[in-house]
Amino acid sequence: MASGGNGVIGLVVNPVAGLGGSVGLKGSDGADVQRAALAKGAEPKAGRRAAQAVATLLARRPGVRLVTVAGAMGEDSARAAAVPYELVPSGVGDTTADATTAADTRAAVAALADVDLLLFAGGDGTARDVLDAARELGDQAPPVLGIPAGVKVYSGCFALSPATAGFVAADFLARPETVEAEVVDLDEERYRRGLVSPRLYGSLRVPAGRAALSGRKAGSSDAAPATVEGIARAVATRLRPGARYVLGPGATTAAVGRELGLATTLLGVDVVEARADGGADLVAADVTEGELFELVRGRESVIVLSVIGGQGFVLGRGNQQVSPRVLDEVLGGGGGDRLVVLATQQKLAGLGGRPLLADSGDQELDRKLAGHVRVLTGYRESTIYRICAASEEFYG
Repeated sequence: MASGGNGVIGLVVNPVAGLGGSVGLKGSDGADVQRAALAKGAEPKAGRRAAQAVATLLARRPGVRLVTVAGAMGEDSARAAAVPYELVPSGVGDTTADATTAADTRAAVAALADVDLLLFAGGDGTARDVLDAARELGDQAPPVLGIPAGVKVYSGCFALSPATAGFVAADFLARPETVEAEVVDLDEERYRRGLVSPRLYGSLRVPAGRAALSGRKAGSSDAAPATVEGIARAVATRLRPGARYVLGPGATTAAVGRELGLATTLLGVDVVEARADGGADLVAADVTEGELFELVRGRESVIVLSVIGGQGFVLGRGNQQVSPRVLDEVLGGGGGDRLVVLATQQKLAGLGGRPLLADSGDQELDRKLAGHVRVLTGYRESTIYRICAASEEFYG
């Protein structure tokens, strides 16, 4: 393990992680998907989220040595964070944002093996690449911590947010204890067809601050169908004629579409408009962030989102189409009745009292959303539940 007065932190960024999120591609694995995302106007965000993490780390522990690799796989993020850094040769070729591969990630991890903790920015696919590299390194592999930057972040090796990753990394150097965290991923082709089948690939050593890690996503198969249908019925009876409703991804919001007799999507973001007769029309299905913004712009709109089981995320995991500018347009600076959250009582109980989380990509907006929100849990059931910015839950 590396040594030094304040410790050595490595940084690897998968610059194409999360590209497919805002444009509705439900993942970013594969060169074809990445090219399609860029053609649809997707903007790389992993580097910016990595910069947030290292800026937080260096602010908390200024003497840390940050070591990374050239270009978009680390150096660009360190430069954007305006922090000192050192480069190591990785053998990686073109490190521009649209030209890196899984092999490049594995090579970068190997080049940074001699650090106290390795931060990596990406999603579950990146975590798999890091796991592959760690297996090759064997006992020489450093502990790692994920900076969430992917479309789907189901693995338990990620911090709650970029800022939280920086805090955890800083604290780890003072108390270098580790635990094992699971790495899971989905088959994205099956996922795009509505087949959610996470697979366990192994585990990685991560800092022991489990409360600040996202934890593995829990499924919602235990929820009684009648309960989900009751939630859907509750939403349907609250529709305001003329208003547009943004239905986020998930089984519970898909049940809302079924209740309304509409062909909405399971994993996409859909927009419906309520009619005066109590019904609704499907305005658009599986929209991109840009399409969604135009559909709600200047219109009375409501955002309907479900909670990710086991993690508690309402924003920032799988629903990146609901961007900060969409939220600003719909909410007008506050939640009120324009943000509707859906969750079964079982799903809330599974959080063990932990709050719901927002990680929209705009920390200031997440702070504005913090407080309490009404959660619909059944046909005539609801509860008031705490929601907070993911970046501040444990280090606010």
